[in-house]
Amino acid sequence: MHNVTLADGVVIRELTTHEERAEAVLIQDETWGAGFTERVPAAILMIAQKTGGISAGAFSNRGRLLGFVFGITGIRDGRLIHWSDLLAVRVEAQGRHLGEALKTYQREHCRRLGIETMYWTFDPMVARNAHLNLNRLGARVDQFVPDMYGANTSSPLHALGTDRFIAAWNVGAEPVPLSSAPSLLAGVPVVAGGDGDGSPIPELFPDARTVAVRIPNDYHALVDADVERAQRWRASTGRAFGHYFSRGYRVAAFVSGGAEAATYLLSSTGLPHAS
Repeated sequence: MHNVTLADGVVIRELTTHEERAEAVLIQDETWGAGFTERVPAAILMIAQKTGGISAGAFSNRGRLLGFVFGITGIRDGRLIHWSDLLAVRVEAQGRHLGEALKTYQREHCRRLGIETMYWTFDPMVARNAHLNLNRLGARVDQFVPDMYGANTSSPLHALGTDRFIAAWNVGAEPVPLSSAPSLLAGVPVVAGGDGDGSPIPELFPDARTVAVRIPNDYHALVDADVERAQRWRASTGRAFGHYFSRGYRVAAFVSGGAEAATYLLSSTGLPHAS
């Protein structure tokens, strides 16, 4: 693949040496913890490149690896697809949209192979990831999976469970972001989140056309400050996602930047996308 140079001089390209792949393993330790059992070793980062997958990094103008993306290519339901397994950016480089740039580079890789859909997972409790995936990249939530990676990954980030959304991204066409207009939430019943008390309130609105599920603006900060309250938030949202996704509801909008919480809008019929 060709190299891509960003406006600030960062270069995105494939990992090409054993040393670069070893550095990507180190970034995994920095991100998920040194005991992370799901860490992808350097050998697999290399092998994936030889079988249609990708191991690519964002390099500073001094050659330092600032972040990387890793994905594998395979068959799902008879179609060629790509699964993006890892994306991590070092703390020093966060806030510079490198995650989005790495995902875009990965998207072009998929296009060249004739792949139409890329999949990946993200924690529905992490608002900044939801905003990136849904409102900036234009991915869709394909599925909700409780404890997708189990409860024993040994990563501090997974201490309260690994509930995940599976995102599906149409890479064969220009992405269309979801709407993020706060006005969409007017009059919509809140079925989870709220004060994070874990109340089983989805049952109060079992068949509403649209419902709202709130998550903390900064879930990891909440975990650090009050782990029990964070657990109540996760339990509450998990019940709601499980209840509504099993009935055919999907994420129609994601509204971030609220005073206390960000909000998913779930709909049984869908809503217009952002223009």
